[in-house]
Amino acid sequence: MKDFEDREERVEKLKGLGCARKRVEDARFTQGKGNYVDDLKLNGMLFGDFVRSPYAHARIKSIDASAALALPGVIAVLTAEDLKPLNLHWMPTLAGDKQMVLADGKVLFQGQEVAFVVAEDRYIAADAIELVEVDYEDLPVIVDPFEALTTDVVLREDLDIATPGAHGARRHHNHIFLWEEGDKEATEQAIESSEVVAEEMVYYHRTHPCPLETCGCVASMDKVNGKLTLWGTFQAPHVVRTVASLLSGIAEHDIRVISPDIGGGFGNKVGVYPGYVCAIVASIVTGKPVKWIEDRMDNLMATAFARDYWMKGRISATKDGKITGLHCHVTADHGAFDACADPTKFPAGFFHICTGSYDIPVAYVGVDGVYTNKAPGGVAYRCSFRVTEAAYFIERMIEVLAIELNMDAAELRRINFIRADQFPYHSALGWEYDSGDYHTAWDKALAAVDYDGLRKEQAERVEAFKRGETRTLLGIGLTHFTEIVGAGPVKNCDILGMGMFDSCEIRIHPTGSAIARLGTISQGQGHATTFGQILASEIGISSDMITIEEGDTDTAPYGLGTYGSRSTPVAGAAAAMAGRKIRAKAQMIAAYLLEVHDGDLEWDVDRFAVKGAPERFKTMTEIAYAAYNQAIPGIEPGLEAVSYYDPPNMTYPFGAYICVMEIDVDTGEHRIRQFYALDDCGTRINPMVIEGQVHGGLTEALAIAMGQEIAYDDLGNCKTGTLMDFFLPTAWETPHYTTDHTETPSPHHPIGAKGVGESPNVGGVPAFSNAVHDAFRAFGLRQAHMPHDHWRVWKIAHDLGLHG
Repeated sequence: MKDFEDREERVEKLKGLGCARKRVEDARFTQGKGNYVDDLKLNGMLFGDFVRSPYAHARIKSIDASAALALPGVIAVLTAEDLKPLNLHWMPTLAGDKQMVLADGKVLFQGQEVAFVVAEDRYIAADAIELVEVDYEDLPVIVDPFEALTTDVVLREDLDIATPGAHGARRHHNHIFLWEEGDKEATEQAIESSEVVAEEMVYYHRTHPCPLETCGCVASMDKVNGKLTLWGTFQAPHVVRTVASLLSGIAEHDIRVISPDIGGGFGNKVGVYPGYVCAIVASIVTGKPVKWIEDRMDNLMATAFARDYWMKGRISATKDGKITGLHCHVTADHGAFDACADPTKFPAGFFHICTGSYDIPVAYVGVDGVYTNKAPGGVAYRCSFRVTEAAYFIERMIEVLAIELNMDAAELRRINFIRADQFPYHSALGWEYDSGDYHTAWDKALAAVDYDGLRKEQAERVEAFKRGETRTLLGIGLTHFTEIVGAGPVKNCDILGMGMFDSCEIRIHPTGSAIARLGTISQGQGHATTFGQILASEIGISSDMITIEEGDTDTAPYGLGTYGSRSTPVAGAAAAMAGRKIRAKAQMIAAYLLEVHDGDLEWDVDRFAVKGAPERFKTMTEIAYAAYNQAIPGIEPGLEAVSYYDPPNMTYPFGAYICVMEIDVDTGEHRIRQFYALDDCGTRINPMVIEGQVHGGLTEALAIAMGQEIAYDDLGNCKTGTLMDFFLPTAWETPHYTTDHTETPSPHHPIGAKGVGESPNVGGVPAFSNAVHDAFRAFGLRQAHMPHDHWRVWKIAHDLGLHG
């Protein structure tokens, strides 16, 4: 009994996998001790700011910077003409396109960077940009992607229609690519021969990650030793270093990129922005550090957007509800440049996960990318490469099919779920789902909210409404989503040719503490906490004794960064594998110290013990000390390891979400009475961190579904470029969330973890949206586009004749 208690006590002290350990980062953040890019102050530092275009499409006739240059404190004004001799007036995008650094002859979206002013302080720079005179000749504006494919207006005059794009032939001068997956002919045959077919256009509107901290950088070129240091808000610092080397011609070993604390990323800080390039150029030219920090309007108007997918769907089924086929054509609005942050081989990201959690025998998806006069981007805003769009599409199509069949949407899902005994499951669109138990999760969710009772209450509410006894309706928003994360296997996932592996390097100190450096970078996910827990369970050293470092390319091993829920599936796996290399060497050292063969030892929490004689053991602390102070035959001194992990497959977390919403038909206002979120992310590393991730992701989902959008008028003016217009929920709007879980570990991941950071956004948006649709289903609503703000919900009720 004492041995058991002793072991339990050691497990508890380890604070490893499964421990609800408090986030170690929070102590300094809550005391104002964070270290962000804008906190950085260097001697002689200059400041940059952009002259931005007020037009969405215009030719630049002239730029006169004389008045700005005459302002005391202004050092330089850079234009495209200044960058041309360096061949830096254009830069490559992550999607294989090219993008203007500074406007070259014309502008293509409102807020586009036209000139870069460098001054002694940011206030002088802000004054100087108002003094730069730009003469524009306005051109026809195209903000509708469907019009873009039929108009004679050429947006990208730098591209020859006869020249193929990065993903094949272009059929129109504003066309970027057509990307297809699945069996189109078989899908069309299945749909045409089916008993029931539902069709719908589903629009996922343009929105924006809007992180708390905007984008920015500080570039410092040391001309004496020829080295460039770049601090910035980078979600992938090693990739930024590689891109900076390719653009500047500076050898990569002479560039150091540092990502300090980052105030949220959500995909917005993956790409390379003109501000980074201009700050580097300005530092090289002036020989002084140059800081560029965008303001909120710049961030919303000009940095990478998310979504903007028009998804035309057809789904077929038998009369009993068994789905027989799914067809989807997407018109994807990419804005002025194709600057999506997607793996090279997947220009529409992982959108072909759009069969969702369902056993659909045949499917086809085609995506047309289109240029318009909007800001470029298309980043994975708290999702894995267009997975949120895919999940929203299939969950809306399931609801539309349920209406067509006059069937309960919960039952329709149940009879089409992939069964537990079908895993690993090969989808009709080419993915191999690793593990899952959808029926168990679904039944648990329905029972938790008393689904049958809710449907009874809803029916009674409809009847009371018809009698004039109430003006509120009840909506029950159902969602069961499957996400694909952990990009990814180098065989099919890369960005700019760099395979999407990740890395971890561990060093055990003589006294038994440790430091681990990884190729990722936290933006609030809690890496210092959770990676320490993974390692604690692998190497038997308390997570309190393990330091996690990220974000410095001079010290961290090369990695592809943090986005798309890839930190735990890829970098977390690298940490586990590096830990196992440490443990393997430690086992040989322990065998020498105990004078036994290493095969006679077994691992026990924090030590190696002799099999059958557990009283004979060596702890990891003792082994670490011996690694540095004893000459052990055949074993090098020290205790270090590095692992570069290339996953064999991606991981497939899933969840069952239910939103219960009250809607006032006379005001369009909503009240979320209950939100139940069940997530299955495989092995749960830290339950408290998971719950925090789910709460944050659901609140972002609430914002997207119920009011957040980047909207443009016909002239290409951004109508939601401030936080007065762009909806960010406060504590007042945020409901209470009930979280739950099941646990089906990934069979190929070293610790069985799947990732969870993106899941609540992926599943939350359709749950909120489906609740709105469901509230009006009894009155004939089939499809209404997001966001469901008060005005649009009021308009639904008005159009359905519910205002009398």
